[in-house]
Amino acid sequence: MKRFGLTLIASTLAIGLAACEGDDGKNGSNGTDGTSDVVVELSHIGRYKSGKSGVSAAEIVAYDAASKRLFVVNAADVSIDVLNVANPAAPAKVGTIVIPSGGSANSVAVFNGTVAVAVQAPVKTDNGRVEFYNAATLAKISEIGAGALPDMLTFTPDGKAVLVANEGEPNAGYTIDPIGSISVIDLRDGVDKPKVKHIDFTAFDSDAEKAKLLADRVRIYGPAAKVSQDLEPEYIAVSPDGKTAWVTLQEANAAAVLNIADIGNPSITRIKSFGFKDHSIIGNELDASDRDGRIDIRNWPVKGMYQPDAIAAYSFNGKNYYVTANEGDDRNDFITGEETKRLGHASIILDPDIFPTAAALKDNAALGRLTITTFGAKKKEGTGELMGRDGTLQEILVLGGRSFSIWDESGSQVYDSGSDFERITAKANPQFFNASNDNNNFDDRSDNKGPEPEGVALGKIGGRTFAFIGLERVGGVTVYDVSNPRSARFVQYINTRDFTKPTTDEAGDTGPEGVTFIPASGSPNSKPMLAVGNEVSGTTSLFQIDVVELKNN
Repeated sequence: MKRFGLTLIASTLAIGLAACEGDDGKNGSNGTDGTSDVVVELSHIGRYKSGKSGVSAAEIVAYDAASKRLFVVNAADVSIDVLNVANPAAPAKVGTIVIPSGGSANSVAVFNGTVAVAVQAPVKTDNGRVEFYNAATLAKISEIGAGALPDMLTFTPDGKAVLVANEGEPNAGYTIDPIGSISVIDLRDGVDKPKVKHIDFTAFDSDAEKAKLLADRVRIYGPAAKVSQDLEPEYIAVSPDGKTAWVTLQEANAAAVLNIADIGNPSITRIKSFGFKDHSIIGNELDASDRDGRIDIRNWPVKGMYQPDAIAAYSFNGKNYYVTANEGDDRNDFITGEETKRLGHASIILDPDIFPTAAALKDNAALGRLTITTFGAKKKEGTGELMGRDGTLQEILVLGGRSFSIWDESGSQVYDSGSDFERITAKANPQFFNASNDNNNFDDRSDNKGPEPEGVALGKIGGRTFAFIGLERVGGVTVYDVSNPRSARFVQYINTRDFTKPTTDEAGDTGPEGVTFIPASGSPNSKPMLAVGNEVSGTTSLFQIDVVELKNN
């Protein structure tokens, strides 16, 4: 994949992308697609403070153009905060959607004046629901059942359906493990008359189907879990033509492909592993230690599981592509004894034939502090291949890709940002390199997922497609021109976190979670904007996107 390093770390860059269909994105060709180059620059123009930090008071954000309102998931208050952003420099809370009869709101989406809210049941392993509201009056329109732990939802491009990712997480200790599922809510008869179909993964529960998934390196590893229980939908992106959706299965490091050409008869057509990122390859470097006292972004014999959280879709030259924020996630909250360990732990034994310098690798200044998982890692022959079984490791697996990726419809990766995020943030704030979202400690997250990209949104500006990726830990948003998916280009990194202040809402914005693009056509100031919900600081920020169009190539 094509990589970009420190030479591209600048406020803004002129962008001219290759569009040759024969370019595989690996040879650095710089052609032209015949459109104008466009430079974009984000500037922070407004912030709403919930007054509650560290309690998830600002997570997912959605925008309604007609009412000029942002709808923000406030998990702390079990509600949706409604913000008037008619004056984006001074967002103001004007209402609240209170979730009745228990449960909590996990996600929100808006389409043409209708607000959809994913509501978790009071007992999260029970089935949840989706509620619909009028964006202008906040009056409830209807509700309908969903699966266990509805974690994210989205409207189809035509607004005729809502797709819900029901994560189906187990309880602590794995005594209850509901199945993961996707709810397809049919709105063709009106929002007041919703119908629903629930799609699950029970068709993959047979030994033969499970064997196929394991052979593809899909992680199925919950204690005694069936495939249908172990696959936990996290996020959904719908193709621009509305016929297909990709559903991220984060812990499994895979995606499910959902056929929705017929909303009344949806089906899962494929489960595809995202594969592994080889951090020993030039361009895929990472900083692996929080105890070496320096910024050390270099190659290591480590494989990263992409494990994306958010995903978004767009088209280029008549083909669909999917953009993923490769966050990484574990099941430490549920598996007894935790899933992850430090590589330097005495129980971790590396195959000496593959890792002849194992002792040196296990030093704290090398990989000894690196957080790894043995669940899904290859074991030495004779020690067993079952997920989680003890054995001599033949590969070192870490959570997340510390990057964003672009994938084609077949599931092949056409671009990955490689080591960009750590290099970009290292140059921007070197003294706070890989700090977490609740402390300013230098190098704090180097041993575990680094900047941790989580949210992603796509927006079209001046005929170009831009990706906006939020970095959950160190904070900030990176901007890339992804118009040609095989030749994405870094544009800007902006971080509105104040490292000199305590890690409260006085520190600006910390822990970006949800990212939403607002096109100029619906923007309150007629300019493209970006809205970001910041989970740790409890703030919602607005960024204006200024555009300069250059001459044709």
